[in-house]
Amino acid sequence: MRRWMLLLACAVPLAAQPAPPTIFAAASLKPALDQLAAEGALGTPAPRLVYAASSALARQIEEGAPADLFISADEDWMDDAVLHEAVVVTTRRDLLGNALVLIAPADSTVHADLDHGAAPLLRALGSDGRLAIALPDSVPAGIYAKQALLKLGMWNALQPRMAMARDVRAALNLVVLGQCPLGIVYRSDAVSEPRVRVLATFPAGTHDPIVYPAAIVKGHDNALTRALLAALRSPRADAIFRHWGFSVLSAPESKATPSANGRK
Repeated sequence: MRRWMLLLACAVPLAAQPAPPTIFAAASLKPALDQLAAEGALGTPAPRLVYAASSALARQIEEGAPADLFISADEDWMDDAVLHEAVVVTTRRDLLGNALVLIAPADSTVHADLDHGAAPLLRALGSDGRLAIALPDSVPAGIYAKQALLKLGMWNALQPRMAMARDVRAALNLVVLGQCPLGIVYRSDAVSEPRVRVLATFPAGTHDPIVYPAAIVKGHDNALTRALLAALRSPRADAIFRHWGFSVLSAPESKATPSANGRK
């Protein structure tokens, strides 16, 4: 009798478990989203988190990569996904803001400011040091950095001394590892990394507003992804995002039209 009960139990299929959703997110979001997922604040099962430059993620989504939700570090790459009909435009929300900062290794003695042109930065770089930035023609953090340096009249002097990284976290790591004496990253990156210190914050007026929009990927609009998007606006999510150096934007109606930045 006991053997028959065991065979019967083995024959009953287990209830299918839902596959975890996948979030494609800008690299700068890693500390905050990792904490949210670890705490269970993004639901059960915890989502699979894929981080890279927004440009790379947008292109992968447009080519059919199996993502459920896309969070970009700027509006233009979300606009690109909209134009390629890769996301559900009615689900688009502006989630977060950020700031752009100049950093150095925490144990360095360099000083630099943004009030006296490129000269202070060149002195801090020394004879052969490099300024770490994300790719300035495609990666949002690099795009913002280029805008700011152009506005401040520093780009031409500093461009030959730049080390360009695939995304902003890679630029951060160049400074963390001492390979570059200076870097330009987001405030959230500096907050997340005790091995760097902030030398200066770029004035907001020197670059386009830093906005992180999110949207559900086309073909993945269901109750699970809707709940995941809502979880990103929860009080707990807001607190964690602020802890990691982001600003939390108000929750307006969905934004279905492309922004007017036009940086492509």
